[in-house]
Amino acid sequence: MHLDRRRFLGAGAAALLRGAAAAEKPHRIDIHHHLFPPTYNTAIVALGQPASPAWTPARSIDEMDKSGIATSVVSLSPPAVAFPDVPLARRIAREANEYAAKMAKDYPGRFGLFAAVPLTDIDGSLREIEYALDMLKADGIGVMTSYGDKWLGDAGFAPLWEELNRRKAVVYTHPHSPDCCVNLKVGIPATDIEWATDTTRTVASLLFNGTAARYPDIHWIFSHGGGTTPFLVSRFVYEEKTMKEREKRLPNGLMYELKKFYYDTAQANHPGALAALLKLVTPAQILYGTDYPYRTGAEVNAGLKAQGFAPKDLRAIERDNALRLLPSLR
Repeated sequence: MHLDRRRFLGAGAAALLRGAAAAEKPHRIDIHHHLFPPTYNTAIVALGQPASPAWTPARSIDEMDKSGIATSVVSLSPPAVAFPDVPLARRIAREANEYAAKMAKDYPGRFGLFAAVPLTDIDGSLREIEYALDMLKADGIGVMTSYGDKWLGDAGFAPLWEELNRRKAVVYTHPHSPDCCVNLKVGIPATDIEWATDTTRTVASLLFNGTAARYPDIHWIFSHGGGTTPFLVSRFVYEEKTMKEREKRLPNGLMYELKKFYYDTAQANHPGALAALLKLVTPAQILYGTDYPYRTGAEVNAGLKAQGFAPKDLRAIERDNALRLLPSLR
């Protein structure tokens, strides 16, 4: 009898431990997670860019395990492959995408890919889109918010959006510094102010140039909670009332398009950013993002917890929204 009781208690304790382990199993999906292949790092240093942070796939895995992240969809950080040398841009895009695809193979279930494309090189980009999506099975395409003096709503990019719209593709965007604003003397780096502003510039170009409405099957993701977009919505609404060709460029209205976009939590997980974003969209349009290796999941987890989301909404942000958008991650 005593032996049976001990067995019963032991079985119960084991069950509790198994339950605790299951509860702690990584479940989050990080859609803003950078990789730095060796050839990419060499290329950006040769162009005068700072060297990338110390990074390896194993370091990403360690961080993911610490932060409860099951899968990270990786992408290049700026400048990505926005190189003036066209053959170099094509080569580095291909090598980076193949490197990421090998990561996904070497660590099953842990990595996805937003593939790099040399956006201003239309022919090169179309070829890389085909290769990345059809051969490498990338989850989407990663682009910068601006290229020199052009933002994503520029008419010159139309062939790319036509193809990605046909494919109903996910397009992940990351901010960058445009030509106008690379040497501002404000006492802090351009990344701290300018990048959030550049996200908003590209959102505006997609809206007011009619690109978002013209290609309705593209699923756009904007980093850092949409930058300053949530704070400037009233100005956009005012401009919408007097814009030329409003019925053609925004046939469904500005707010309709803004509410279709997705926004990630990287560096936008503090109370002010989340409060503003939640006035613009519901939790269904928010995606978990960390900005690793520049930031960690611990920061995002704490910010989301402090916001007091309902459990179903928190689960949606941390995982379910990404699975709805990127079902291949299942």
